Amino acid sequence: MVEKTIEITNPTGLHARPAALFVQTAGKFTSNIWIKIGHKKVNAKSIMGLISLAVSKGTEIVIVAEGEDEELAVSEIVDLITAGFGE
Repeated sequence: MVEKTIEITNPTGLHARPAALFVQTAGKFTSNIWIKIGHKKVNAKSIMGLISLAVSKGTEIVIVAEGEDEELAVSEIVDLITAGFGE
């Protein structure tokens, strides 16, 4: 299992478009991937779950992946966030 804490820095947080990119990226991997904020934990491959977290700019999230490609999955998701979702 791999965990990585990262701050969401894009101005709009994880609204519809960034959330869709996040889910699309997570969906490329066979590993189980979750996003945790506090006591909430949602499947990173679920657009509804991700949007339900209402992640805004400055929020720290924990990306958790478990499976054969867990390290690559977390790395690509972190890269996506770091790049500001292309915004």
